[in-house]
Amino acid sequence: MKQNTVRRGKRKAISMYRHGDVLLRRVASVPDGATPMAHCTLATGEATGHSHTIPHGAVQYLHDTQQYVHVTGESADLVHQEHSTIRLQGPAVYLVVHQREYSPVANRAVMD
Repeated sequence: MKQNTVRRGKRKAISMYRHGDVLLRRVASVPDGATPMAHCTLATGEATGHSHTIPHGAVQYLHDTQQYVHVTGESADLVHQEHSTIRLQGPAVYLVVHQREYSPVANRAVMD
């Protein structure tokens, strides 16, 4: 688990989380016009079927092709079958960034 922090007053606000091939970057808000999703599954592995999910305490939004997660309470757990659980700080909004890898043919999403 990799985290970057920014000091805000006495409490450290975590600005980024990396969870396998998913990066969460703290942003100011969910964009206007974003659509709430019925689930909070950030990524599903094509090879394994495992998924990065937040079972409780967060709402996932889709705006164009970008995913956002709004942690509504003090925290929410990001879980995956092959990674340690990460406790996300809240209330906060995070942009979901999917890791890409270079290939001489083209950039492509990392397969989990």
